[in-house]
Amino acid sequence: MRYKKSLVWFRRDLRDFDHAALYHALKTSTQVYCVFVFDTEILGALKDKADRRVEFIWESINALKNALQAKGGDLLVLHGNAREEVPALAAQLEVQAVFANHDYEPAAITRDLFVSQQLQQQQVAFHDYKDQVIFEQDEVLSQAGKPYSVFTPYKNAWLKKLNDFYLLPYPVDAYMQHLAQLEPTPLMPLENLGFSRTNLNTMRLPTGMHGGAQLFADFAQRIQHYKETRDFPAVKGVSYLSVHLRFGTVSIRHLARAAWQRGGAGAETWLSELIWRDFYFQILHHHPQVATGRAFKAEFDALDFPNNSEYFKAWCEGKTGYPLVDAAMRQLNHTGFMHNRLRMIAASFLVKDLLIDWRWGERYFAEKLIDFDFSANNGGWQWAASTGCDAQPWFRIFNPTTQSERFDNSGRFIRKYVTELQNCNDKEIHAPWLMSKERQAAINIKMGYDYPNPIVDHRLQRELALKLYQTKS
Repeated sequence: MRYKKSLVWFRRDLRDFDHAALYHALKTSTQVYCVFVFDTEILGALKDKADRRVEFIWESINALKNALQAKGGDLLVLHGNAREEVPALAAQLEVQAVFANHDYEPAAITRDLFVSQQLQQQQVAFHDYKDQVIFEQDEVLSQAGKPYSVFTPYKNAWLKKLNDFYLLPYPVDAYMQHLAQLEPTPLMPLENLGFSRTNLNTMRLPTGMHGGAQLFADFAQRIQHYKETRDFPAVKGVSYLSVHLRFGTVSIRHLARAAWQRGGAGAETWLSELIWRDFYFQILHHHPQVATGRAFKAEFDALDFPNNSEYFKAWCEGKTGYPLVDAAMRQLNHTGFMHNRLRMIAASFLVKDLLIDWRWGERYFAEKLIDFDFSANNGGWQWAASTGCDAQPWFRIFNPTTQSERFDNSGRFIRKYVTELQNCNDKEIHAPWLMSKERQAAINIKMGYDYPNPIVDHRLQRELALKLYQTKS
């Protein structure tokens, strides 16, 4: 054994299986302690103290704590500044090493560097590992040794590099006897963190490792239909695993292995979505300026958006008068989730119809999305705004009405969230402002009163957007 005592620092990897840092710690140490820190540096920046993400983490921590207790160990849970708490705990426990998995966001990299320096002063080693992606940083480069900025060649190189080795699970259970034996302690209540319960328990979103396994088992029975169903928000077509990937209650190796071995159009399309996730992580690594609010394409960095604050408020509240956009925003506000097709439609509408800087929308999604992950959120917004890598061309502008007709043809999704329009027929519901006053009276709705008329004219705004983008530097 290399170490008598070591400490595993859990962050966005809330599981006790197929876990790189936990495996390496258990394999090289006689006794392994485990810790999670509710980091006040992160929690303090959250405006809404009824935040579904914090509740999801709390529930998943509770599950992880119980699982480790069942194996004779425990998860120590602290509330404070992780920069201070981790070195202090390492000193208190007299460990010789701290193990963690890589975190790729600039603030996290700075934090980990600080912690490793503090540990070094205490003569404690700091080891970190790749765990939340299949390939990271410089593992997938072009033949010229350069990072990719276009997805398709990146995907091709990613698939060419992939083999069974990269998908092997870490056999954590083989070494669980090295968990430090501790008297189990209760988890501090969520309210002690300064946060309150949300509607999470009324949503069909199971938490923790068991919840992730349950969702994947369900999706595995539908994955063959993924390619043809994934774009329709009223259909149960997607995996709903994004928040579990975000907090590591599932293993990316397990998911990618299942998709790769399954094969077929559905599994291959879903694997492609997992590759997009790796792609955006490596974009963040090679282009950290995107984390400072900069456009990936520098020529679009200073577009002079009008930024009408009333339009932005209407978009946030789902009151733009465009039913599918409004349904998408109401879904986000009510559940913390938004279907991926709707993310593209809502983002395009904000930037190219309302002419509002994509960074405003990026920030709003960052506050509301339960599965918020900086690299994917930034990548998605810059894609929609045509400012990012491999983005849609700036002159391609979604028509919100035709998108609605195409992806929610019967209006089923719209009716769920824009209940004012539930009596419209399947044609009217996509453009209710075209209904005559007689028809409005017949179905008991008054446009402009019960539901807003469109706050902008798409055709006019499209022309303004094209002119705006032509002014790029």
